[in-house]
Amino acid sequence: MPTQVSPAAEVVEIHDYRHPQGWSGAPDKRTREACDRLERGAILLLRGIPYDFPRADIDFLLQHQAEDSRLHKNVSYRPTEDLLRGFGGSGEEEERVHEILRNYSRAVTEFIGRLLAPYAGRWTLDYASFRPLEEAGRELSLHKRGDLLHVDAFPSRPTRGARILRVFTNIHPQKNRVWLAGLPFEPLAEQYAPAAGLQQYAGGSSGRLRALFGGPKRSAYDSFMLHFHDWMKENSTLQDGLPRAQVEFPPNTTWLVYTDTVPHAVLSGQFALEQTFLVPIEAMVTPQVAPLRVLERLAGRAMA
Repeated sequence: MPTQVSPAAEVVEIHDYRHPQGWSGAPDKRTREACDRLERGAILLLRGIPYDFPRADIDFLLQHQAEDSRLHKNVSYRPTEDLLRGFGGSGEEEERVHEILRNYSRAVTEFIGRLLAPYAGRWTLDYASFRPLEEAGRELSLHKRGDLLHVDAFPSRPTRGARILRVFTNIHPQKNRVWLAGLPFEPLAEQYAPAAGLQQYAGGSSGRLRALFGGPKRSAYDSFMLHFHDWMKENSTLQDGLPRAQVEFPPNTTWLVYTDTVPHAVLSGQFALEQTFLVPIEAMVTPQVAPLRVLERLAGRAMA
Protein backbone atom coordinates (compact mmCIF):
# COMPACT_ATOMS: atom_id res chain seq x y z
CA MET A 1 0.00 0.00 0.00
CA PRO A 2 1.77 3.22 1.07
CA THR A 3 5.38 3.80 0.14
CA GLN A 4 7.19 6.11 2.56
CA VAL A 5 9.25 8.43 0.40
CA SER A 6 10.66 10.40 3.36
CA PRO A 7 9.34 11.90 6.60
CA ALA A 8 8.23 14.84 4.47
CA ALA A 9 6.04 13.12 1.90
CA GLU A 10 3.99 9.97 1.44
CA VAL A 11 3.12 8.58 -1.97
CA VAL A 12 0.35 5.99 -2.01
CA GLU A 13 0.17 3.99 -5.22
CA ILE A 14 -3.24 2.60 -6.13
CA HIS A 15 -2.91 -0.48 -8.31
CA ASP A 16 -6.48 -1.71 -8.64
CA TYR A 17 -8.38 1.44 -9.59
CA ARG A 18 -9.91 -0.24 -12.64
CA HIS A 19 -11.49 -3.06 -10.60
CA PRO A 20 -15.26 -2.73 -11.19
CA GLN A 21 -16.20 -3.62 -7.60
CA GLY A 22 -13.44 -1.69 -5.85
CA TRP A 23 -13.89 1.89 -7.05
CA SER A 24 -17.51 2.34 -8.09
CA GLY A 25 -20.93 2.42 -6.47
CA ALA A 26 -21.58 3.46 -2.87
CA PRO A 27 -18.68 4.66 -0.69
CA ASP A 28 -16.86 1.68 0.82
CA LYS A 29 -13.83 1.13 3.02
CA ARG A 30 -11.29 1.66 0.23
CA THR A 31 -12.81 4.86 -1.15
CA ARG A 32 -12.93 6.30 2.37
CA GLU A 33 -9.35 5.21 2.98
CA ALA A 34 -8.27 6.98 -0.23
CA CYS A 35 -9.97 10.18 0.95
CA ASP A 36 -8.41 9.86 4.39
CA ARG A 37 -4.91 9.46 2.94
CA LEU A 38 -5.36 12.52 0.76
CA GLU A 39 -6.75 14.62 3.59
CA ARG A 40 -3.77 13.76 5.80
CA GLY A 41 -1.28 14.91 3.14
CA ALA A 42 -0.54 11.90 0.95
CA ILE A 43 -0.20 11.95 -2.83
CA LEU A 44 -2.21 9.24 -4.60
CA LEU A 45 -0.40 7.84 -7.65
CA LEU A 46 -2.04 5.87 -10.47
CA ARG A 47 0.00 4.31 -13.26
CA GLY A 48 -1.63 4.96 -16.60
CA ILE A 49 -4.45 7.33 -17.53
CA PRO A 50 -7.43 6.01 -15.57
CA TYR A 51 -10.15 7.91 -17.44
CA ASP A 52 -11.20 8.03 -21.08
CA PHE A 53 -8.72 10.21 -22.98
CA PRO A 54 -8.21 9.36 -26.68
CA ARG A 55 -4.69 9.02 -28.04
CA ALA A 56 -5.58 11.40 -30.88
CA ASP A 57 -6.35 14.15 -28.33
CA ILE A 58 -3.03 13.63 -26.56
CA ASP A 59 -1.14 13.77 -29.86
CA PHE A 60 -2.87 17.02 -30.80
CA LEU A 61 -2.00 18.66 -27.48
CA LEU A 62 1.64 17.55 -27.77
CA GLN A 63 1.92 19.53 -31.01
CA HIS A 64 1.05 22.74 -29.18
CA GLN A 65 4.17 24.74 -28.29
CA ALA A 66 2.85 27.75 -26.43
CA GLU A 67 4.91 30.92 -26.21
CA ASP A 68 5.96 31.79 -22.69
CA SER A 69 3.87 34.53 -21.14
CA ARG A 70 3.77 36.11 -17.72
CA LEU A 71 -0.02 36.32 -18.07
CA HIS A 72 -0.83 32.81 -19.30
CA LYS A 73 1.43 30.02 -18.14
CA ASN A 74 -1.45 27.60 -18.72
CA VAL A 75 -4.34 27.10 -21.09
CA SER A 76 -7.34 27.16 -18.75
CA TYR A 77 -10.85 25.78 -19.13
CA ARG A 78 -13.77 26.82 -16.92
CA PRO A 79 -16.25 23.91 -16.97
CA THR A 80 -19.17 25.75 -15.40
CA GLU A 81 -18.96 28.46 -18.08
CA ASP A 82 -17.60 26.27 -20.90
CA LEU A 83 -14.93 28.93 -21.40
CA LEU A 84 -11.36 28.53 -22.72
CA ARG A 85 -8.62 31.04 -21.89
CA GLY A 86 -4.91 31.41 -22.67
CA PHE A 87 -4.69 29.64 -26.04
CA GLY A 88 -2.69 31.40 -28.73
CA GLY A 89 -3.34 29.28 -31.84
CA SER A 90 -5.67 29.66 -34.79
CA GLY A 91 -9.45 29.65 -34.49
CA GLU A 92 -9.73 26.06 -35.71
CA GLU A 93 -7.02 24.91 -33.32
CA GLU A 94 -8.69 26.74 -30.48
CA GLU A 95 -11.99 24.98 -31.16
CA ARG A 96 -10.21 21.62 -31.06
CA VAL A 97 -8.41 22.41 -27.80
CA HIS A 98 -11.70 23.65 -26.33
CA GLU A 99 -13.38 20.36 -27.21
CA ILE A 100 -10.47 18.31 -25.84
CA LEU A 101 -10.44 20.10 -22.50
CA ARG A 102 -14.24 19.96 -22.24
CA ASN A 103 -14.16 16.18 -22.73
CA TYR A 104 -11.14 15.81 -20.45
CA SER A 105 -12.86 17.69 -17.62
CA ARG A 106 -15.99 15.54 -17.91
CA ALA A 107 -14.03 12.27 -18.04
CA VAL A 108 -11.74 12.99 -15.09
CA THR A 109 -14.66 14.29 -13.00
CA GLU A 110 -16.62 11.10 -13.64
CA PHE A 111 -13.62 8.97 -12.68
CA ILE A 112 -12.81 10.91 -9.50
CA GLY A 113 -16.47 10.63 -8.49
CA ARG A 114 -15.96 6.86 -8.38
CA LEU A 115 -12.46 6.83 -6.88
CA LEU A 116 -13.33 9.33 -4.13
CA ALA A 117 -17.00 8.44 -3.77
CA PRO A 118 -17.56 10.29 -0.44
CA TYR A 119 -16.90 13.57 -2.26
CA ALA A 120 -18.99 12.91 -5.37
CA GLY A 121 -21.63 15.56 -6.00
CA ARG A 122 -20.50 17.61 -2.99
CA TRP A 123 -17.55 19.43 -4.51
CA THR A 124 -17.47 22.58 -6.60
CA LEU A 125 -15.98 21.94 -10.02
CA ASP A 126 -13.19 24.47 -10.56
CA TYR A 127 -10.85 25.14 -13.49
CA ALA A 128 -9.08 22.60 -15.66
CA SER A 129 -5.80 23.40 -17.37
CA PHE A 130 -3.30 22.26 -19.95
CA ARG A 131 0.32 23.11 -19.09
CA PRO A 132 2.40 22.98 -22.28
CA LEU A 133 5.51 24.81 -21.08
CA GLU A 134 8.71 23.31 -19.72
CA GLU A 135 8.77 24.21 -16.04
CA ALA A 136 12.54 24.22 -15.57
CA GLY A 137 14.27 27.55 -16.12
CA ARG A 138 11.18 29.75 -16.46
CA GLU A 139 11.66 33.40 -15.57
CA LEU A 140 8.78 34.48 -13.36
CA SER A 141 8.27 36.90 -10.49
CA LEU A 142 8.89 35.54 -7.01
CA HIS A 143 5.23 34.97 -6.08
CA LYS A 144 4.48 33.26 -9.42
CA ARG A 145 7.43 30.89 -9.33
CA GLY A 146 6.42 27.25 -9.16
CA ASP A 147 9.85 25.93 -8.16
CA LEU A 148 9.61 27.27 -4.59
CA LEU A 149 7.80 25.33 -1.88
CA HIS A 150 4.31 26.70 -1.28
CA VAL A 151 0.73 25.76 -0.48
CA ASP A 152 -1.97 26.84 -2.91
CA ALA A 153 -4.46 29.68 -2.50
CA PHE A 154 -6.46 31.42 -5.23
CA PRO A 155 -6.30 35.23 -5.31
CA SER A 156 -9.54 35.63 -7.29
CA ARG A 157 -11.51 32.59 -6.01
CA PRO A 158 -11.74 32.43 -2.20
CA THR A 159 -12.59 28.93 -0.97
CA ARG A 160 -13.92 29.93 2.50
CA GLY A 161 -12.44 26.78 3.98
CA ALA A 162 -13.10 24.34 1.13
CA ARG A 163 -9.99 22.36 0.20
CA ILE A 164 -8.14 22.46 -3.11
CA LEU A 165 -8.00 18.97 -4.61
CA ARG A 166 -6.02 18.76 -7.85
CA VAL A 167 -5.74 15.87 -10.30
CA PHE A 168 -2.69 15.90 -12.60
CA THR A 169 -1.73 13.74 -15.58
CA ASN A 170 1.68 13.79 -17.25
CA ILE A 171 1.11 13.31 -21.01
CA HIS A 172 4.72 13.93 -22.06
CA PRO A 173 5.88 10.88 -24.05
CA GLN A 174 9.33 10.72 -22.37
CA LYS A 175 9.92 13.20 -19.53
CA ASN A 176 9.05 12.75 -15.88
CA ARG A 177 7.36 15.63 -14.08
CA VAL A 178 9.54 16.36 -11.05
CA TRP A 179 8.20 17.79 -7.80
CA LEU A 180 9.37 18.53 -4.32
CA ALA A 181 6.84 17.67 -1.60
CA GLY A 182 7.13 18.83 2.00
CA LEU A 183 5.60 18.46 5.45
CA PRO A 184 1.85 17.92 5.80
CA PHE A 185 -0.03 21.07 6.72
CA GLU A 186 -0.44 20.55 10.47
CA PRO A 187 3.29 20.40 11.37
CA LEU A 188 3.99 23.07 8.74
CA ALA A 189 1.45 25.45 10.29
CA GLU A 190 2.51 24.68 13.85
CA GLN A 191 6.08 25.64 12.98
CA TYR A 192 5.52 28.61 10.65
CA ALA A 193 1.97 30.04 10.82
CA PRO A 194 2.51 32.10 14.00
CA ALA A 195 5.60 33.76 12.52
CA ALA A 196 3.63 34.42 9.31
CA GLY A 197 1.11 36.51 11.26
CA LEU A 198 -1.75 34.06 11.84
CA GLN A 199 -3.17 35.91 14.84
CA GLN A 200 -3.41 39.20 12.92
CA TYR A 201 -5.22 37.54 10.03
CA ALA A 202 -7.53 35.58 12.33
CA GLY A 203 -9.29 38.86 13.11
CA GLY A 204 -10.57 38.99 9.52
CA SER A 205 -10.11 42.75 8.95
CA SER A 206 -8.11 42.34 5.72
CA GLY A 207 -10.97 40.52 4.02
CA ARG A 208 -13.52 43.19 5.00
CA LEU A 209 -11.28 46.02 3.80
CA ARG A 210 -10.69 44.33 0.46
CA ALA A 211 -14.45 43.90 -0.05
CA LEU A 212 -14.96 47.64 0.61
CA PHE A 213 -12.57 48.44 -2.25
CA GLY A 214 -14.19 46.05 -4.73
CA GLY A 215 -11.95 43.01 -4.32
CA PRO A 216 -13.22 39.47 -3.69
CA LYS A 217 -14.68 39.08 -0.21
CA ARG A 218 -12.31 36.80 1.65
CA SER A 219 -12.71 35.07 4.97
CA ALA A 220 -9.91 35.36 7.50
CA TYR A 221 -8.87 31.88 6.37
CA ASP A 222 -8.60 32.90 2.70
CA SER A 223 -6.68 36.05 3.54
CA PHE A 224 -4.17 34.16 5.64
CA MET A 225 -3.72 31.32 3.13
CA LEU A 226 -3.05 33.77 0.30
CA HIS A 227 -0.54 35.60 2.51
CA PHE A 228 1.02 32.28 3.63
CA HIS A 229 1.51 31.25 -0.03
CA ASP A 230 3.54 34.41 -0.66
CA TRP A 231 5.27 34.36 2.72
CA MET A 232 6.56 30.83 2.14
CA LYS A 233 8.08 31.80 -1.19
CA GLU A 234 9.69 34.89 0.33
CA ASN A 235 11.17 32.99 3.29
CA SER A 236 14.63 31.73 2.38
CA THR A 237 15.04 29.99 5.75
CA LEU A 238 11.92 27.92 5.09
CA GLN A 239 12.95 27.21 1.50
CA ASP A 240 16.35 25.96 2.64
CA GLY A 241 15.29 24.15 5.79
CA LEU A 242 11.84 22.65 5.27
CA PRO A 243 11.98 18.83 5.00
CA ARG A 244 11.10 17.74 1.50
CA ALA A 245 11.31 14.76 -0.83
CA GLN A 246 11.78 14.71 -4.58
CA VAL A 247 8.91 12.90 -6.27
CA GLU A 248 8.94 12.00 -9.97
CA PHE A 249 5.82 11.31 -11.99
CA PRO A 250 6.60 9.31 -15.15
CA PRO A 251 4.82 9.74 -18.50
CA ASN A 252 1.22 8.51 -18.52
CA THR A 253 0.75 8.67 -14.76
CA THR A 254 -1.98 10.46 -12.85
CA TRP A 255 -1.69 11.79 -9.30
CA LEU A 256 -4.07 13.42 -6.83
CA VAL A 257 -3.12 15.81 -4.04
CA TYR A 258 -4.59 18.49 -1.81
CA THR A 259 -2.28 21.31 -2.86
CA ASP A 260 -3.40 23.54 0.02
CA THR A 261 -2.21 20.79 2.36
CA VAL A 262 1.06 19.54 0.84
CA PRO A 263 3.83 22.13 0.36
CA HIS A 264 5.07 21.50 -3.14
CA ALA A 265 7.29 22.86 -5.89
CA VAL A 266 7.53 21.90 -9.55
CA LEU A 267 11.14 21.57 -10.70
CA SER A 268 10.72 20.31 -14.26
CA GLY A 269 8.28 18.76 -16.69
CA GLN A 270 6.21 19.68 -19.71
CA PHE A 271 2.77 18.82 -21.07
CA ALA A 272 0.53 18.16 -18.07
CA LEU A 273 -3.24 18.22 -17.64
CA GLU A 274 -4.93 19.25 -14.40
CA GLN A 275 -8.44 19.47 -12.98
CA THR A 276 -9.23 21.26 -9.71
CA PHE A 277 -12.08 20.48 -7.29
CA LEU A 278 -13.04 22.52 -4.24
CA VAL A 279 -14.15 20.07 -1.57
CA PRO A 280 -16.11 21.42 1.42
CA ILE A 281 -15.27 20.57 5.01
CA GLU A 282 -18.65 18.83 5.32
CA ALA A 283 -17.56 16.21 2.77
CA MET A 284 -14.29 15.37 4.56
CA VAL A 285 -13.68 11.91 5.95
CA THR A 286 -11.19 13.39 8.46
CA PRO A 287 -12.26 17.05 8.81
CA GLN A 288 -10.05 17.78 11.82
CA VAL A 289 -6.89 17.72 9.66
CA ALA A 290 -8.22 20.25 7.13
CA PRO A 291 -6.11 23.44 6.96
CA LEU A 292 -9.09 25.50 8.15
CA ARG A 293 -9.49 23.42 11.30
CA VAL A 294 -5.73 23.37 11.95
CA LEU A 295 -5.48 27.16 11.70
CA GLU A 296 -8.57 27.65 13.85
CA ARG A 297 -7.03 25.47 16.58
CA LEU A 298 -3.81 27.46 16.43
CA ALA A 299 -5.59 30.83 16.35
CA GLY A 300 -8.19 29.92 18.96
CA ARG A 301 -11.07 31.32 16.90
CA ALA A 302 -13.23 30.63 13.84
CA MET A 303 -11.74 31.81 10.53
CA ALA A 304 -14.46 31.06 7.97
